[in-house]
Amino acid sequence: MLGYRLSNFVSSNPAVNVFDLSIVSVLISLEMFCINFFPSLAEVGRLDTPKIKGEYDTGQLFLHRVFGYRGVILFPWLARVYDRDVPSKKDSSDDGTPTSHVGKEVKGRTHTFYQVLIDSRDCPFIRAQTEAVTFLGSQESSRSLYAIPGLDYVAHEDILPYSTTEKQPLQHELFDKFLAYYPERDPPFGAQETLRAWQKKNHPWLELSDVHKETTENIRVTVIPFYMGCRESQTASVFWWRYCIRLENLGELTVQLRERHWRIFSLSGTLETVRGRGVVGQEPILSKALPAFQYSSHVSLQAPSGHMWGTFRMEREDGYTFDCRIPPFSLESKNEDGSSPSNPS
Repeated sequence: MLGYRLSNFVSSNPAVNVFDLSIVSVLISLEMFCINFFPSLAEVGRLDTPKIKGEYDTGQLFLHRVFGYRGVILFPWLARVYDRDVPSKKDSSDDGTPTSHVGKEVKGRTHTFYQVLIDSRDCPFIRAQTEAVTFLGSQESSRSLYAIPGLDYVAHEDILPYSTTEKQPLQHELFDKFLAYYPERDPPFGAQETLRAWQKKNHPWLELSDVHKETTENIRVTVIPFYMGCRESQTASVFWWRYCIRLENLGELTVQLRERHWRIFSLSGTLETVRGRGVVGQEPILSKALPAFQYSSHVSLQAPSGHMWGTFRMEREDGYTFDCRIPPFSLESKNEDGSSPSNPS
């Protein structure tokens, strides 16, 4: 089992002098994570200066600021972020019930996210599902569920770039199919035609468009919905979405997720309530050392659009319980061209 030593990044890279203390703190936290979970450590590269402005290029290697995994950037997405913690002139409804413009009363701002590959060596130690990107075959006769392992979406501020002299720095089955080594470039990995064709083919299912955020009692909830496709039969059409949720503890006290409470509204006029223990079979603990947890789930409607909102029941280490709000978000279908998502050959 192989870990990676982050202190070598700092000590060997003079660019660290331009970092603020929060970045150095992140690096120390990541190293403590590695020490706890990996019996041996090895240097894998040198940390580069994070970009304040501009986008990272395809092929940029990085460490995830929160989850600590190694990854490589494939391509960027421009998403609209609706942050309910940012003051708005329009207030939400008192009962929290969304309308047809749910989330849109919060002013959206454009923000860069990246489609990335995760190093398969790190997947067992990440507090996030690493097989979360899924699609439905759109052909009427198809019952296939396409899953792409080790694919994630990462916000620009969560990228900690690094460089290495290794020609094969990342272990992922798609790395060699998507990227080629160009030693004269910076970064030295560039997109192959396979990656460009795959991105174009699967754009409707991969596209990240809206991100919703809200904080309750220092627990930050981020939701990203994705349209998966439609199942059609002689009697009904069933539309499917995937939603990715990240919980992050911004406070000092340890908190555990105990219950979930969802309300799901369909354009057909139905309102469904779902309650249950934990999420995806777990009751994750969010502590100072391991403050974040990320998971994905799915929902289906017999209508092309709808809304979801709800709460997580949280329990703090001092016994205090509270409901953490899940920001309301829209479920919107997209036009499909009749072709199924493709896996690279």
